Amino acid sequence: MAEINIRPLGDRVVVEAMEQENTTASGLVLPETAKEKPQQGKILAAGLGKKDDDGERIALDVAVGDIVLFAKYAGTEIKLDGKKVLIMKESDILGVIES
Repeated sequence: MAEINIRPLGDRVVVEAMEQENTTASGLVLPETAKEKPQQGKILAAGLGKKDDDGERIALDVAVGDIVLFAKYAGTEIKLDGKKVLIMKESDILGVIES
């Protein structure tokens, strides 16, 4: 995805979920209905952060390009340029995968 045509507000991010493996360790192919919902993805866009009580912005702990783990049913799924992406709050992100 080259360019995102959406700017998330506040502490929200746009995440492209990464698909899980289609086969088990023993080589069995999993049908779509048996697959776990992806819980890992890449941040494509991020908001500026939410404001505190004094109106100061609180910067996000994540950035565009980060690979993150998120809660299983986190976010709202939308179609963007023919691709399914999630819009979620930063608080739904469990951690950043460091390489």
